Amino acid sequence: MRGQVVGGHRWRAPALAVVRSRWFGVTARAVVGAGVLAAIVARVGTGPFLHGVQSLDAGTVGAAIVLAAIATAAAAWRWTVIARRLGVGLPWSRAVGMYYRSQFLNTVLPGGVIGDVHRAVDHGRSAERLGTAARAVAVERSVGQVVQVAITVLVIVAGGAAFGTAGATAGGVDAGAADFGGVVFPALGIGAAVVVLAATIAAVASARVRNVLRREAAQLRVGLGSPAVAAQAIGASVVVCCCHIATFAIATAAVGAEVPPVRMLVLAVVVLLAAAIPLNLGGWGPREGAAGWAFAVAGFGTAAGVSAATLFGVLAIVSLVPGVLGTMLATIVQRRKRP
Repeated sequence: MRGQVVGGHRWRAPALAVVRSRWFGVTARAVVGAGVLAAIVARVGTGPFLHGVQSLDAGTVGAAIVLAAIATAAAAWRWTVIARRLGVGLPWSRAVGMYYRSQFLNTVLPGGVIGDVHRAVDHGRSAERLGTAARAVAVERSVGQVVQVAITVLVIVAGGAAFGTAGATAGGVDAGAADFGGVVFPALGIGAAVVVLAATIAAVASARVRNVLRREAAQLRVGLGSPAVAAQAIGASVVVCCCHIATFAIATAAVGAEVPPVRMLVLAVVVLLAAAIPLNLGGWGPREGAAGWAFAVAGFGTAAGVSAATLFGVLAIVSLVPGVLGTMLATIVQRRKRP
């Protein structure tokens, strides 16, 4: 018995080391994303994915490029404001280029966070303060995520009632499903609010949770520092969210789905929140699954949601290419100018 216990302990440490390693996390996220994609293909086939790709045209790409440029500029501004507050400021023009590259890496590589890690390390090495630079990126991303969740909850609670048989008059809308959506989407918003309330109560009741939240809150306070910095970071995050919502709306229209504005807003925030889940294969997986489910519940059909999410994913990659190429060209020119 003792030998079995010792043997168990002997294997436990290496196993825990593997599980806690960064590459295990990246691989696990990619596997989950691939599994979700496989399940979607098994459910709807490859047709909706192909339709999404085939719906790509010059006008859609042009609009996506403009929206991506605005979103990237706003996100880079958020980063520079927070980095400056922490004492590792960087020029906004450089931040824009680094953010383009970061987003592109997040989009094409598994996990959705490798670009942020690369951005933090690159900035930290140039500033010779790796820890502080990493904290700036962490705070910047946290602010964006908090604002996105807040917008999602508000939109679902306020706009969920737009789903119902009374509004299900557009072509291709299943009235029964739309009526069901009129119950589901407000319930989602209320459920999210309940989860937040429950988490707050748990934080009050648990010393361990309080300590974790206290550390996170302290990090945010240090990063934001003042009402002026917080207002700039939150405002930039709202701009980023609006650009992503607009891009998804363009993708939805391009695949031929006729969705009224309020319901389009609700569907977009649900899909974008799922897209932010770091369990994906190069950005693919939960986003398409959430889109198929949400569109089906809303009465527009699973296939329409998958097609819209597919085109959105393609646009997310294509719209970043000009910025990435411009950044690479600027870097080459600067290096050649150096003596």
